[in-house]
Amino acid sequence: MSTRYPVHELMVLRALAAAPFLSFLAWREAGPRMFRPPRYPAIALRGSVMCSAYTSYVMAIAAMPLADTAAIYFTMPLFVAALAGITLGERVPLHRIVAILVGFAGTVLTIRPRGDVFEPAALLALYAAFGYAIGQLLARSLGAQVTPGVLAFHQNVIYLVLALVMAAILSGVSSASGMHPSLAFLTRSWAAPRAADLAFVLLMGPLVTSSMYLFSLAYRLGQASFVAPFEYSAIFWAATFGILFWGDIPSVAVVIGGAMVASAGIYMLQRDARQRLDRNQTRA
Repeated sequence: MSTRYPVHELMVLRALAAAPFLSFLAWREAGPRMFRPPRYPAIALRGSVMCSAYTSYVMAIAAMPLADTAAIYFTMPLFVAALAGITLGERVPLHRIVAILVGFAGTVLTIRPRGDVFEPAALLALYAAFGYAIGQLLARSLGAQVTPGVLAFHQNVIYLVLALVMAAILSGVSSASGMHPSLAFLTRSWAAPRAADLAFVLLMGPLVTSSMYLFSLAYRLGQASFVAPFEYSAIFWAATFGILFWGDIPSVAVVIGGAMVASAGIYMLQRDARQRLDRNQTRA
């Protein structure tokens, strides 16, 4: 749909579709207090950063194969590991440093210029990973005071408000032919959605809400070192859907680079889990 509608229109519809489900979850967790959460400035900052990351990600998808975008995005856990030492004062052990270096080497391989042409949308995907990493770190600091449902509810509200602001500023700014697909996706004028398109966008409401809930539930029930590697299956699904729907065959560099990023992330998670187990056994 990135060739027919602007990104902010799809974001508005997506936020409206998700609102009833997220409102139900937030109310069930906090009742009326969902409207007055503690540390709202931090919640607003996180929501704004996450919105910019989401916008960058879907703008990248408008111009790049899904597999390429997903491979770059999964540097996010590596950004979290690198930034945790700076922002949270956590010590970064050697195995994390090795994983970060290998992961970013895989990213460089994935976004390398193809022939003589560099795809600037790759930088949008890289920023999306960075922005989501910042969001994860902020969520970690908010987690003790704000429930997941309330956090997701306010994030959705911020998405809606910022999408409307983008629409007011950017809608119809330019419709020049030959514009880069990512920029065209950002500046296109609003259009009445086709019935099938509207149905798909509205379906994103329950789809996004259920996936967010199941994602949080998985981490609550299972160890992060076991659950997190399943996230990297998104690289496989992105490549599969890209082949099925658009005929995008991942290049050898993307396959190798994505495998390096996924392997680095899984290695880091498993080593972290092993170290925590060793520390607990030592205390016992």
